[in-house]
Amino acid sequence: MKTYLALLSAAVLSLSACSQESPAPSEQPAETAVEASAAVETDDVSSAPTPSADAQDVVCNMVVESDDAMRFNTDEINISKACQEYTITLKHVGKIPKAAMGHNLVIAKTEDVDGIVKDGAAAQIDNGYLKVGDERIIAATELIGGGEETTVTVDTSKLANGEKYEFFCSFPGHIGLMRGTVNLVD
Repeated sequence: MKTYLALLSAAVLSLSACSQESPAPSEQPAETAVEASAAVETDDVSSAPTPSADAQDVVCNMVVESDDAMRFNTDEINISKACQEYTITLKHVGKIPKAAMGHNLVIAKTEDVDGIVKDGAAAQIDNGYLKVGDERIIAATELIGGGEETTVTVDTSKLANGEKYEFFCSFPGHIGLMRGTVNLVD
């Protein structure tokens, strides 16, 4: 958090130095700091979402962290309709290897999740606990262990208004704690 505040302060100072008039602190809108803090979910500033080059002010990527306590650091992923593709980087910030505490991030319709998990358990670790060729899966990262990271790009044309979607970890037993919603937003 200290790193985040230091970087935020440096950004404000550099922006005011670039303008011809230095704004008084009371002239800064209150929501600017709130919006900035909402964009950064961890002390690691490199994990903050960055805008896509294709759209103005539309974020088409994010970093999701998982850990040895079987947790994601978020319970929802909001994908803008303006994004043609949405990139998710999964970072396993724990230390336990894949065989004992592997994590992946799978996106599917809510109605398909339980079937994907059931079929994935039979697929074993070599297949990331996902049935090979399962068409119910919209997107999935590879299974990773502590200290590793992986990325998946979601084809947003596979997401439809009015449908309910979830993301989850397919490692056996993890879905109880590692499950969240995927929202298609304006």
